[in-house]
Amino acid sequence: MKKKGIGIGCMWYGIGNTGLPNPAAAFVEVHSDCSVTVLTGCADIGQGSNTVLAQIVAETLGLDYEDVYVISADTGVTPEAGATSASRQTYISGNACRKAAEMAKQTIVEVAAGLLGIPKDEVIIKNKKAYSKNDIEKSVTLKEIMGACAKKGVLVVGSAYFNPETTALDPETMEGSPYATYAFATHVAEVEVNTATGEVKLLRIIAAHDVGKAINPKLVEGQIEGGCMMGAGFALLEELELRNGEIQNPNFSTYLIYTAKDIPEIYPIIVEDEEPTGPFGAKGVGEPALIPTAPAIINAINNAVGIRFTEIPVTQERLIKKISERKGGETNG
Repeated sequence: MKKKGIGIGCMWYGIGNTGLPNPAAAFVEVHSDCSVTVLTGCADIGQGSNTVLAQIVAETLGLDYEDVYVISADTGVTPEAGATSASRQTYISGNACRKAAEMAKQTIVEVAAGLLGIPKDEVIIKNKKAYSKNDIEKSVTLKEIMGACAKKGVLVVGSAYFNPETTALDPETMEGSPYATYAFATHVAEVEVNTATGEVKLLRIIAAHDVGKAINPKLVEGQIEGGCMMGAGFALLEELELRNGEIQNPNFSTYLIYTAKDIPEIYPIIVEDEEPTGPFGAKGVGEPALIPTAPAIINAINNAVGIRFTEIPVTQERLIKKISERKGGETNG
């Protein structure tokens, strides 16, 4: 018999490391052709941080994303940015890149103010131009500004670092404020359980995430979808078998993971509640996409067959065993 169930999983997650210094630095240089080079130690391991950091710098300097070239994670030339972990890089390296770009922008503003004959606080940089906020017809292109910089021997560069404010945990009470910001998420999972075979089919997941501000919505959706599948594998398939410290199933023929053909319907919902301390309001969305999935699936299985699992993955063998034990108990009773 096939039974359907629906379950919910919720989570909150601190962005960054707990109660410790957690800095990142960045260098920015605007060239005479109006292109930009960004140096950041942030390692892009597929999550798209290079794209996001380029977008942040471009937005700050009033340029196009295509104008920004990111050199990342090169220990020979890039500054320290900390680990690509703890869902921290958009928030921490993003802030470092924005601050570095702001420093370079100040040079552009000063030169633009001189060309326009207006105070610096009246200058607006946008769409590769500098405008007077009091008279938008009064403008000068970034190319002209960079030409003026070249004549004066002015280099448009910026450097900065960002270290979020945290309060270490008290060693006695374990109280403190270990994170500068938090991510929040709720996942709803629908499953179909075959009580004869023990197979659990994941039908769909609805995943709502507060990401602060989605710098790149497509990347956010991709992270949510990837996290959901990691969580599904955690809940239903992936089991590392150890014996005397040795892994017994080191190959994908015996260590099962989901493939592209197994992916259910996933509905990512981006909730934007801007974080005041984040770059343009953004915060992380890495691990939060994984965390609520397994609880949602376990709760959905419980909703379908009335069995609460406290061990994962819920393999076919474990599910059949639980169903058989319940039937045996009912018979004996």
